[in-house]
Amino acid sequence: MLPVDADNWPYPRWIAHRGAGKLAPENTLAALRLGASHGYRMFECDVKLSADGIPFLMHDATLQRTTNGPRLLGAAASPMGGDHPWSALSQLDAGSWHSRSFAGEPLPSLENIARYCLQNGFFLNIEIKPTPGQERQTGDVVANHAARFWQGAAVPPLLTSFNPEALEAARDAQVRLPRGLLLDTLWKGWLETALSLECVAIVCNHALWDTSSVTQARRAGFRMLSYTVNDEWAAERLIQLGTDGIITDRVDLFSPA
Repeated sequence: MLPVDADNWPYPRWIAHRGAGKLAPENTLAALRLGASHGYRMFECDVKLSADGIPFLMHDATLQRTTNGPRLLGAAASPMGGDHPWSALSQLDAGSWHSRSFAGEPLPSLENIARYCLQNGFFLNIEIKPTPGQERQTGDVVANHAARFWQGAAVPPLLTSFNPEALEAARDAQVRLPRGLLLDTLWKGWLETALSLECVAIVCNHALWDTSSVTQARRAGFRMLSYTVNDEWAAERLIQLGTDGIITDRVDLFSPA
């Protein structure tokens, strides 16, 4: 596994948000396949833990929005995805909420997604998305699983999180896996925190990048990525600023070529 830093940056500029943006049910294998059909070679996804410690793809803490969990598991069951074992979560329908054509699409485990990306030469940005109270555990488990799945691969996945505690646990578990700090505001100490976590990248809400923040990040040795960029003017502004990665829902608008 090659080391990843500001000088050795193997990832493409264009990254498909949650697999294929809004064109497919987010965080599913179907979404990655659709993103790939539009020419994307790197995907962003959200990963949390089941009750028995299996990393799986889901953005929300609860099951309501993107699965039939409340109906299948019963009204009395916990709405939190992390409160259920993988044997139950793997039976959920994560596609019907989006459209009929994706009905029956299952929640994927991180292992499913890793296998797909590795066999097709794709890159992955894993956002560590812990259920509240499981920050360190999630960072540790996701990093250890990622290291095992990508063992021997030329390019590792990029691990990112809004949660410094989760990133710290990921660093402590697998220091060789590259990390990025996600930011929705430039809170006091953001640069120092990214440095202390030995991150290789800062991943910002795209509106936060300007000449000042880009200069600070570049001088500190970070690569700069942006989410979620869905307008051509915003993408052009970020390219002109010299940033390195653009996470987008609009896989139908932006050609990664």
